[in-house]
Amino acid sequence: MASPARKAAKLVPDLAGWRRQRLPSVPDTPAVTLAPDWVCEILSPSSERLDRVRKLPAYARHGASHSWLINPSTRTLEVHRQEGGSWVLAGTHAADALVRAEPFDAVEIDLLRLWGEERPTQAG
Repeated sequence: MASPARKAAKLVPDLAGWRRQRLPSVPDTPAVTLAPDWVCEILSPSSERLDRVRKLPAYARHGASHSWLINPSTRTLEVHRQEGGSWVLAGTHAADALVRAEPFDAVEIDLLRLWGEERPTQAG
């Protein structure tokens, strides 16, 4: 007996971004069907396998050029860039680093803010 056809599940990133050239304004619709240029997944023990094994390859197939995996438990940020249909690790950052992470490398990001902390100010 043939198995029933399975509907393809829609995979939705935790965060996503589009270049203005591709999406000049946010459409007034319940969802955006244009694949994002950047995706970000916040990892947890219950979601990490899905995020890495199913979602990342799907995002690559649909043309996302960058992906981030943020793991609050290990306080890490993995930055990936797509090259030839595969993800290449562009950088791994941790803890209290100040980073310039693709595709937002024009801006310095304080990882402490991701973990809900503030950088101590230095008395001068």
